[in-house]
Amino acid sequence: MNIITDWLRRQFSNPQLVVLILILAAVVLTLYLAGDSLAPVLAATVIAYLLQGLVNRLENIGLPHLVAVHLVFVTFVATVSLAVFGLMPLLVGQLTQLVQQIPSMMSRARDLLLRLPNEYPTFFTEQQISDFIAAIRNEILGVGQTLLSYSVSSLVTLVTVVVYFILVPLMVYFMVKDKQRIVDWFSGFLPEDRHLSSTVWHEVDVQIANYVRGKFWEIIIVASFAYATFSLLDLQYALLLAALTGVSVLIPYIGAALVTVPVALVALFQWGLTPDFYWAVAAYLIIQALDGNLLAPLLFSEAVDLHPVAIIVAILFFGGLWGFWGVFFAIPLATVIQAILRVWPRAGGPEPEPLAAADGDQ
Repeated sequence: MNIITDWLRRQFSNPQLVVLILILAAVVLTLYLAGDSLAPVLAATVIAYLLQGLVNRLENIGLPHLVAVHLVFVTFVATVSLAVFGLMPLLVGQLTQLVQQIPSMMSRARDLLLRLPNEYPTFFTEQQISDFIAAIRNEILGVGQTLLSYSVSSLVTLVTVVVYFILVPLMVYFMVKDKQRIVDWFSGFLPEDRHLSSTVWHEVDVQIANYVRGKFWEIIIVASFAYATFSLLDLQYALLLAALTGVSVLIPYIGAALVTVPVALVALFQWGLTPDFYWAVAAYLIIQALDGNLLAPLLFSEAVDLHPVAIIVAILFFGGLWGFWGVFFAIPLATVIQAILRVWPRAGGPEPEPLAAADGDQ
């Protein structure tokens, strides 16, 4: 007991460590209590990190800050507009077709399931299959009721989307344009002697910037390769499945496993258990394997130096705590913990050196 008491007294006698803990506690409490309300701010922060690298590169070639900001922001708005009015209707169209095909898919699935007791009587009984079909039917009814509730509240959803389309770009503009002023304003509320907190912030800032930009390019590359592959195989709903494959990289390991289900089901109902089905599933698995073992290491290099077990634990923990944003920021949040643990043993000794900025953030 004395050992623990002495350790706590030694560690918390350092005022910088106390400041760091108070800052982290304030951030965690704010996100926990007002995470849903701050969703537009979080979305704007992610986009601002994505655009900041482009602004820095334009400044490095000699463009003034305001010119670089306006050029990048106009490009961003044009790209989003093209995606919303060009790509989104195609995705919605394929999703609508898939939903319309669900009854026939369910009918075929029921026929396949009803054959199992005759073909494999040792493993399946008619009662088990009937109960399984009833459970699936109930789940589909539950999903249908959820979608109906969303349609009833479509006006509220529409207002929310409009607010996002106005607020988020506006906040992105000012976050990129006045980043240093915003950081200096927040820093004004902190004690001057905060070298430990500054060290952690520098590392976290670098990690988040690399993570957001790396994930953006990872999504684009994986989705593009998936679309080309699915189109070459003539798989139905290729654009929709490619988009899901691209988004799946947001949740390492878990996302790839989840998206395997729709890809396999669409291929199964299109071709049955034929060589084409196995080719489609194999192609999807190869894309995910190349992403995990080649693309992601190339994009992130040593930026996110976390063990796969640590990544999965972080996704489960922060996802359960903050939902989507917890999942998205799971890896950067895990790097925050890693950064704190890295400087913690030195809290009683010399102050750690601030980390150098990431490439493109000089």
